Amino acid sequence: MIHINKVGELTGVTVRTLRHYDKIGLLKPTSKTEGGHRLYTNKEIQKLQQIQFLKKIGFRLNEIKNMLASSEWDWSDSLKSQLSFVLKEQENLKKIEQSLRELIHGIAIEGEENWIAIQKIMQLSSKDKEIQQDYRESVFKEREIKLWKKVPNMTSDSSDSLEWIALIGQLKRYIKDGPKATKVQNIIRRMDEKRLEEFDGENEFLDKLWEIRMSQEQSEKLGLYPIDQDVLELMNQAYVFFMAEKNNPQPE
Repeated sequence: MIHINKVGELTGVTVRTLRHYDKIGLLKPTSKTEGGHRLYTNKEIQKLQQIQFLKKIGFRLNEIKNMLASSEWDWSDSLKSQLSFVLKEQENLKKIEQSLRELIHGIAIEGEENWIAIQKIMQLSSKDKEIQQDYRESVFKEREIKLWKKVPNMTSDSSDSLEWIALIGQLKRYIKDGPKATKVQNIIRRMDEKRLEEFDGENEFLDKLWEIRMSQEQSEKLGLYPIDQDVLELMNQAYVFFMAEKNNPQPE
């Protein structure tokens, strides 16, 4: 016979848990000492290991009790059902992960205005994803859809998306400095470098995307994060100035 304290040491299961298993009829001790301490045999320890394994893969204690108590239990059906449940949970967790990334990135753009970011993400998440997909396919050609997948988005943790988000956040902070300010121009310069890295020669696609971005209604239909119009105007003016300076450099 093995004392309850020793079972806890051998299996890592707490004495409190073993008492609970006994109380609900999941794992009964073989006997008890005169002092009332529970005693177990190797058979109960083996059953305890089975319980812990089934618990680890997601089954509830009442389910485990029924599974182990019935010799005619349909294990195949139960495992398939549990797998289906786990896959659905993974899908739900993925959605939660994306929402958390959107919020973190939204706050990075909005700065100290946390509630504005939250409100924008709530607005964005309330839109029908299928309608957005249909609109995207109606606006872009098949070849451009492939390019769309390279556009940074708020749910991504790629270094490219994170840098774009940081650049837009910085641009918002310097909005009062105006489009010709050195800090603003440095941001635009980096944005242009990234544009060339990913979309060099794809001006038609970029022009179409920018036209949509400048329209609040179209941006919403496409599922784009709602960047403030004054930030977009600053970006546009700063880029026009940047390209003019780039194409017509002043003599030293």
